[in-house]
Amino acid sequence: MDFSTTMEIFVSNYTLIDNEIYELWVEGVSAIEAVCQLKGKALLQQGSNVEMLQSEIEDHYRTYSLLERLLHNPAKIKDHQLEFQIEPQIMSMLIQRYYKFDDAVYRDILGKKLSTRNRKDLDDLSERTGINILSCRRQFDNAKRVFKVVEEMPGLVVKNIIDNFALDKELAKSYATVVFLGSLRFDCTKRKLQYLSFQDLSHCAHAIMANWTCKEQGPEQDDTEFDREFLLDLKDLRVMLDKDREHKHLVCAKVKPQMLEKVFQDVENNFKTYTRAILGISCGLHRSREMRTLFIDMVEKCLEPWYAAHWSRADLSIFLAAYTHSALEMDALREAELRQSWERCMNVLSACLTCLHKDKKEKK
Repeated sequence: MDFSTTMEIFVSNYTLIDNEIYELWVEGVSAIEAVCQLKGKALLQQGSNVEMLQSEIEDHYRTYSLLERLLHNPAKIKDHQLEFQIEPQIMSMLIQRYYKFDDAVYRDILGKKLSTRNRKDLDDLSERTGINILSCRRQFDNAKRVFKVVEEMPGLVVKNIIDNFALDKELAKSYATVVFLGSLRFDCTKRKLQYLSFQDLSHCAHAIMANWTCKEQGPEQDDTEFDREFLLDLKDLRVMLDKDREHKHLVCAKVKPQMLEKVFQDVENNFKTYTRAILGISCGLHRSREMRTLFIDMVEKCLEPWYAAHWSRADLSIFLAAYTHSALEMDALREAELRQSWERCMNVLSACLTCLHKDKKEKK
């Protein structure tokens, strides 16, 4: 009797990815901690035990550690397809998850140099937020890596990030916020700004990038470089200080039907103070120091007086819309270049001021 057995053997180096284990690895959870978190689920499977689970998790962690050097440079992944055979959609998922971030971590690093010294401070951040220290370091290193690659690169920063790191557009926009505010040294660290979230400052950053940079200047477009000619032209808006009575009359006519009487009275009584604050910020933006302190200036010179007068965000939106459009009806802005400067300036200030305005509950 012939007891010989015919066997077919297929050898493959196809890389297996477990979404749940990968997520734990990205979050900085150790292999031992991952076993503790997953053993309840694993033991429900017939024939599973803790030793088998630990061996599987450690095997996955080794694979992900080998993959990590490629995740540092996603643009080169195609050159290593024979080393790691992974479907394109799976690789895309790995990249997006590796570069995801916690708002609390990136809010903390905005306005700071991505230096070794600040990396050492991540222990304190981890304690405050409850985010794993390894995850904090991964996020910090990712931000620094993206920053170094695209900071001096010409062109549009979101596109450069997508091209070099294969991130989806929304994630690339968030990294663009870090690059833009960091490279131009915006001050985001003052105590009075701590109530603002990463998303608040990201909204403001992209408004500035869309309106005040060289974004539309043909082959030399660069939305991390300010349009210096435009910023210098803003000094000409001082003409509005001499026309504040006419401006006030037009604004008050527009806002009176839409505001509570006490808020309208505040607009009427303090219009000159408010317009000096807005124009004072606008006319100084050609100076680098004034641009760097833009956010704190908006809070201290504009928002704090409006808070004291009990303006709601709706009141602020009504006022800023009337303030912007009324000026365009005046002869003082009849020149096309001056009108364009006014609109570009107020588009950003209106977007930022409305975003930065928070009621007491939101601030908490």
